[in-house]
Amino acid sequence: MDILLLGFFDIVERIQDFLEAGGPVLLAIAGVIFMMWAMSVERFVYFKWVLPRQEQAVIALWNQRPERASWQAHQIRRALIAGIALNARLYLPTIKTLVTVCPLFGLMGTVTGMIAVFDVMAFAGMGNPRLMASGVSQATIPTLAGMVGALSGIFVVVWLESTVKRRVELLGDHLTIDTAGGAGR
Repeated sequence: MDILLLGFFDIVERIQDFLEAGGPVLLAIAGVIFMMWAMSVERFVYFKWVLPRQEQAVIALWNQRPERASWQAHQIRRALIAGIALNARLYLPTIKTLVTVCPLFGLMGTVTGMIAVFDVMAFAGMGNPRLMASGVSQATIPTLAGMVGALSGIFVVVWLESTVKRRVELLGDHLTIDTAGGAGR
């Protein structure tokens, strides 16, 4: 147990050192990435447990309709599909925005880190690379973190969008429309 506790404190210390080396912008990037992943996990949970129940309820409601051929029935079908699509796309625009913001915060970290390097150069001259190392870390670590956050978010967004599209199309296939002769589509 003591080894696990020591390992945990070692990890916490390394994370703290990493955050200090990256400067204050790195904390903002961590917050953006946390929000992005929290919303993504919520969407994964929604697709796994909530959406199937909503789809089954919509299919059952549609199948209870006595007629499914009129213009009114077509509009009801469109509204049912649109409601599911709207719920399924919830948070997607926000997640996309957070993905876009990640590299921008990384760029802001680069600029603030370079300002720190220039401040050191103005104060101590170019002869002391140790003093400039802190500013260089503040310039590169946030850039890296912003890009890693954006790349991971891009994969999530692509998966979420394709899942939404596929599920909405499948729902539309399940909500059959009666033709004039009374047979299903």
